[in-house]
Amino acid sequence: MEEMIYLQLEDGTIFTGTSFGAPLLKDVTAEVVFTTAMTGYLETLTDPSYYGQMVVQTFPLIGNYGVIPSDFEGSTIHLSAYIVKEYCPEPSNFRSQMTLDEWLKQQNIPGISGVDTRALTKKIRNKGVMNGRLTKTLPILNSLSDISSWNMGRVIPLVSTTKSYIVPSGLPKFHVVLWDFGAKQNIIRKLHALGCKITVVPADSSCAEILALHPDGIMLSNGPGNPEDNASIVAELAKLCASQIPIFGICMGHQLLALANGAKTEKLKYGHRGANQPVKNLQTGRIYITSQNHGYAVINDSLPESATISYINLNDDTCEGIVYHDFPGFSVQFHPEACAGPHDTDFLFDEFISLMERSGSLCH
Repeated sequence: MEEMIYLQLEDGTIFTGTSFGAPLLKDVTAEVVFTTAMTGYLETLTDPSYYGQMVVQTFPLIGNYGVIPSDFEGSTIHLSAYIVKEYCPEPSNFRSQMTLDEWLKQQNIPGISGVDTRALTKKIRNKGVMNGRLTKTLPILNSLSDISSWNMGRVIPLVSTTKSYIVPSGLPKFHVVLWDFGAKQNIIRKLHALGCKITVVPADSSCAEILALHPDGIMLSNGPGNPEDNASIVAELAKLCASQIPIFGICMGHQLLALANGAKTEKLKYGHRGANQPVKNLQTGRIYITSQNHGYAVINDSLPESATISYINLNDDTCEGIVYHDFPGFSVQFHPEACAGPHDTDFLFDEFISLMERSGSLCH
């Protein structure tokens, strides 16, 4: 028999649904965000950038192609609860190894289905991102302060690797250090496909430790949380910029690189999450459709004179890319490595390779 559970937002709104996945043994409180991606729910569930959040899937039918481990972006599910309109208990896909319900149970992640996700998404868009609580007991209004005061805190250390490791390549042309703030696996796959030897290092690595690896380039990964909570990383990154080693930042890496160069960031009303975000290249005028997952953005007019905005979001004109002129570096807010797509901007990895070539680096 299906168990009824409730989602209460910090403004008091209550959504009712039925439990699937792991049993809800205790209340779960988290920030509630939505993603508009029509495919790629496995990548969403395993994306470290969603760490600790409740994710609303706007596409109404979820679970229809089951669970395919080779599509994962991380080794585990990182969000705290999953909110869907309709859960499909009988997937149809020759690659599927289990149902979504079974996998959520394995990972101890609760889900709620039967929610009016359209109404929930419209509320978040109108009022902004809110905290919510998933509970089995009928919510009461005097608990709202507990929901609204919840804060995820600094979470990058919780999703980063704890020790360095190498992803070898047969005859590598370049050695790239991937600074792991919660890196998606497809960043590693893209670099490896381009013939790079990759050394993945923890978030708490110092500039000196990274330089001791003699990298030809440095990749700054995606990751969860507020970028301004990571002052120690920003300080070490500022030192790395002075080294003149080519740097490429993605998502959180984009924000941290901006902070390291004196820019500022701000929280967006409801973030950009989905696979249909249009961005414009300000140099060529060309428009690309991109995958994004972030709740913060670099403030456009806070950039130093030594940096130029390269891409903007066509929905709200926020900064989507930066090129730096006093060191060989660039960054983007969107995901050029996106799986399940789109793949419009994967050429940015080729630009990173070209940047290392122009810098005259040789593989160490």
